[in-house]
Amino acid sequence: MNSGLKSGGSARQQRPCLSQVEVTALKGVGKQLAQKLGRLQIHTVQDLLFHLPLRYMDRTRVTPIGAVAPLANVVIEGEIKACDVVYGKRRSLMCRLQDGTGTITLRFFHFSGAQKKRLQPGVKLRCFGESRRGASGLELYHPEYDYLDADQPIALEARLTPVYPATDGVTQQRLRSLTEQALALIDDYSLQELIPDDAWRRQPYPLREALEYLHHPPKEAPIDKLLEGTHPFQQRLAFEELLAHHLSMLRIRQRIQAAGATALAPVPDLQRRFLQQLGFSLTGAQARVSAEISADLSRPVPMLRLVQGDVGSGKTVVAALAAIQAVGNGMQAAIMAPTEILAEQHRASFTRWLEPLGISVGWLSGKQKATERREQLTAIESGEVQVVVGTHALFQEEVRFSHLGLTIIDEQHRFGVDQRLALRNKASDGGRSHQLIMTATPIPRTLAMSVYADLDCSVINELPPGRTPVKTVAISQERRQQVIERVHAACQEGRQAYWVCTLIEESEVLEAQAAEAVTDALRNLLPDVGIGLVHGRMKAAEKDQQMRAFKTGELQLLVATTVIEVGVDVPNASLMIIENPERLGLAQLHQLRGRVGRGSAESHCVLLHGAPLSNQGRERLTAMRETSDGFVIAEKDLQLRGPGEVLGTRQTGEVQFRLADLQRDGHLLPRIKEVASYILTSHSDVVDALILRWLGDSENYASV
Repeated sequence: MNSGLKSGGSARQQRPCLSQVEVTALKGVGKQLAQKLGRLQIHTVQDLLFHLPLRYMDRTRVTPIGAVAPLANVVIEGEIKACDVVYGKRRSLMCRLQDGTGTITLRFFHFSGAQKKRLQPGVKLRCFGESRRGASGLELYHPEYDYLDADQPIALEARLTPVYPATDGVTQQRLRSLTEQALALIDDYSLQELIPDDAWRRQPYPLREALEYLHHPPKEAPIDKLLEGTHPFQQRLAFEELLAHHLSMLRIRQRIQAAGATALAPVPDLQRRFLQQLGFSLTGAQARVSAEISADLSRPVPMLRLVQGDVGSGKTVVAALAAIQAVGNGMQAAIMAPTEILAEQHRASFTRWLEPLGISVGWLSGKQKATERREQLTAIESGEVQVVVGTHALFQEEVRFSHLGLTIIDEQHRFGVDQRLALRNKASDGGRSHQLIMTATPIPRTLAMSVYADLDCSVINELPPGRTPVKTVAISQERRQQVIERVHAACQEGRQAYWVCTLIEESEVLEAQAAEAVTDALRNLLPDVGIGLVHGRMKAAEKDQQMRAFKTGELQLLVATTVIEVGVDVPNASLMIIENPERLGLAQLHQLRGRVGRGSAESHCVLLHGAPLSNQGRERLTAMRETSDGFVIAEKDLQLRGPGEVLGTRQTGEVQFRLADLQRDGHLLPRIKEVASYILTSHSDVVDALILRWLGDSENYASV
């Protein structure tokens, strides 16, 4: 008789898969608990089995108190030698426990009178908790404990204890108990091996064996490997999870492309005229990537292409060539940028390049006046505007195109994950517009292969001739006066400089100096230098005025926050000072550095750091000094910060894995790409089940 399910169900006789058994079938799970489990994406018994431990605790052995290390989860036994209420910042009950090898303190901030009465000298305890350094040496805060009785010994755990992701109202003990029930059902219900045998190079560990081991590791299990996530059973499941995510992205690609798109044939005459007026030749990399884009646009399926190019590699020209191909076929193109500054720069470039060719360029911004906005919306809907440049205002429902054929999204990582596809239904013929996504933030290979698996990738890996490498130095704030003198000398020689701050307002929490305070200080110290200020809270008109004054040379020094990370192109600027660079990610530092070195003059970037530097801060600055290769920097950034931070908080939804880790498991991705392609073509019937198992009902972009 199966004791794992509530009695009275007929589902057992039909022997369904565990993915079909509702979690409410388990004993003790009513409607209220089921709702709480739903917050953990646990709806079925299979979901429970794939709700894997975050870590493990070893309660299988007693550690001598003298051998306890800081920050270790340990089981200890000993006799209470003293127990008193201590008054300090917080009242606490402190018990001194000894076992003959050493002494440790048990500290309770919340305790009852009855508890205090029982914890008396001479009482023997077995405790479990995490050791921390405290005022009296090593301490356990609020440990779990049992009273030891020589006549009734308490058995130690036989296995490592799993610690699961939890939520309010669902305790670890409840999750362990429910998982026990779920494991007991594997014998009687089907747990499908969804990856076909012929997709593996060698037969993997059976799924059931891997799940049972990870929920119930034996006490001799290598806990170091389990904590690192490198145990073979974890790798077996990590492979399946990454495969499910990869398949979900490819399925999205299939759905988008199934709708079709207008084929946009090359327009060689128009493109030749465009190139002739540029005044410079394309690099080999620009020509190669433009050819890839042109070939995509020529097909009757939506282009889905990501173009990566390091700072200054010339992505905007490539985007303009794509827009010309759309316009030459009677279609419209939309270019979307994350900031007003970058959008304004694109508007200026596209207007300068395209209007001489008879192509009209429109502008849509969230900060436009109502009259101007209405005029632009009318012109876009009528088709009078052929190329429209804008910010996120282009997403909005009221924006209607006459015949949108191409959308270009710049600096994709600045938008939320759903916004990549927000323009997908703007095409007027019922199909999808072609999409070109650009980024000057090189994406580490592992992220490109997973997060952007639905996109074809092109790389512009060559800088235009004449671009001079930026020399980077790290200097302590103690030498600040020398740096100011260097800035003064550069400005006196007719060059321009940036001074980048990480804050706008003074803060006691962060030690970075505010941009406004720095501006005032520099104006006092350098009265003969024209100094401007740009930060994100300024009004658009004021910000634009300062930027224009800097571009025209009216201002020699621009103090700014990181709003100038993208979108500012001043060839005469050859010196950049970045304050407190240790507070920024490597990719952001690299983007900022890319604002200089855009002309022929030798350029420098000074990293004006605080002291002392953390190990990670030192590693970042070393990487900046040693390389100007954005892709090398991107890999180092991923190593130091992890995928969630590299992509930005709005993107972390794309990399929320239960078990897999993109840094640790990146070596699996090439094989996953092969297996995913094979399954889609030869075993498409298992795709939905794999996605459902690992992503549940939250498949990314499920509605596309």
